This record gives sequence, C-alpha cells and structure tokens, in this order.
Amino acid sequence: MALVTVKPTRIDVAIANEIADHTSPELEQTAEALTWGADEHVLLALAAAGWLYTRRRPTEERRVADHLLLVSLATAALPHVLKSVFDQIRPDRVTVRGHRRGVPFSGRARDAFPSGHAVHMGALASAAGLLPPARRRLVRTITTALSFTRVALLAHWASDVVAGFTLGVLVERILRPWTLAGRSRASADRRARP
Repeated sequence: MALVTVKPTRIDVAIANEIADHTSPELEQTAEALTWGADEHVLLALAAAGWLYTRRRPTEERRVADHLLLVSLATAALPHVLKSVFDQIRPDRVTVRGHRRGVPFSGRARDAFPSGHAVHMGALASAAGLLPPARRRLVRTITTALSFTRVALLAHWASDVVAGFTLGVLVERILRPWTLAGRSRASADRRARP
C-alpha cells in the first residue's frame, strides 16, 4: 500500500468523462499504437543504441549521448519509485461506458500518478533545447502529443500527465550541468538561437 493517496481533480474527472463519452475503438487503437513511442523500453533501447553509435563520434556527440542515456535511465526508474509512494486509481478503472467505446485497460489499477510516459516525454522535450529551433519545435510537438495519448486512453488523469511531463523537464535540467559540463559554449550559443 502506498503512503499517499492522490485524488483526481474535478477537471480530471470532466476530461475523462468527455473522453469516455466521445471516443471510439478506432481512436483508442490509434492512441494505443502511438503511446508506444513514449514507452520506457523503447526509449531505453533507442538511448542505448544512440550511446553505442556515438562511441566513435566527436566528443560533443558522445557527451550528448551520455546525457540522453543517463536521463533515460533516471526517467525510467523515477516513476516506479514514485508509484510506490503515491496511490491513484486509473481513470480506465472507473468507467464502464468508456470500455464500451473501446477504452482498453492499462497497467496496474492504482498506478496512475505520475504518468511514466509523460516523464520520459518531458525529459525529451527539455533535452530538445539542445537542438536547432526547427528540430526543437518538432520534438516538443511530438513529445506533447505522445504524452496526451495517455489521457486519450484513460490510462492517466490529465493532471498525472502534466505532473509527469513537468517532472521529466526537471530531471533533464537537473542532470544537464553534470552530464554536459564540458560542452563547448560556442555550440550551446549556436543551438540556442531562435
């Protein structure tokens, strides 16, 4: 049993009810397929592959790959730790009409807070700050959309996703000074231009 029980807000319940009332099997299947893009196993595999690829690349690319791998590992572990502290029922466990409209069951019933998928996406959105502006905007758009597939699936309340995304941003920003300490200032300035 977790130490803290988190209750959904009125807005969370209203959003979940709207989704349950207006979703369809096609929408749910699409969201279910898309949500794999934010899965910790997929992201860890990609981060590890990127890390291996950069071992013979220039120092700056290796530092960025080191950073992304460390952030991926941290954001994979942190939601599991937090879910052992926080207890919150998933919205898909409190709807009947949503299941009639195609909403699947997801994860453990009381592991809604925070959204692990959103933690990963928040970290990637924050790390996108290292990219040129056009790529940064693209990554941030994709990570936000992938995070909200969790709301569409009723796997998480909207506030779980916002909290997870914010937590991911914080993790990436906290780790950045240590993992990217040797990064060249000229490169950082060049990428920061809008």
